Amino acid sequence: MYSDVVMDHFSNPRNVGEIEDADGTGQIGNPVCGDVMRMTIKVDHDTITDVKFKTFGCGAAVATSSMATELVMGKTLAEAAEISNRAVAEALGGLPAQKMHCSNLAADALHLAIADYLRGSGRESEIEAILGELPNVER
Repeated sequence: MYSDVVMDHFSNPRNVGEIEDADGTGQIGNPVCGDVMRMTIKVDHDTITDVKFKTFGCGAAVATSSMATELVMGKTLAEAAEISNRAVAEALGGLPAQKMHCSNLAADALHLAIADYLRGSGRESEIEAILGELPNVER
């Protein structure tokens, strides 16, 4: 059973699309379920000024992507890096246990986009300081 918030974000997803001149891009997929998420961010003075997503997947995958973009808009990179899979799921009013992996993908795509921005800005040394030890982020 999905919450009204999940259904709203699935039926009316926010920030769908792709930023053409993105400062950072993160893409991740789950081969088991087939969900693929791509998140692009625009950054100004270490603040996320725009964020868009494209998701191929189930309703929960679309809803978690949409919610993740809402949670990070206007946040600093450090604040956005703190967005976890649990935070995304809680903001949606919860997810069924078998769909929690979707919130992992949304948070991971975001973290990958932040890492891509830092790498592209010549700030590789800051990736661990901002993102911590995340398994899906290349160093």
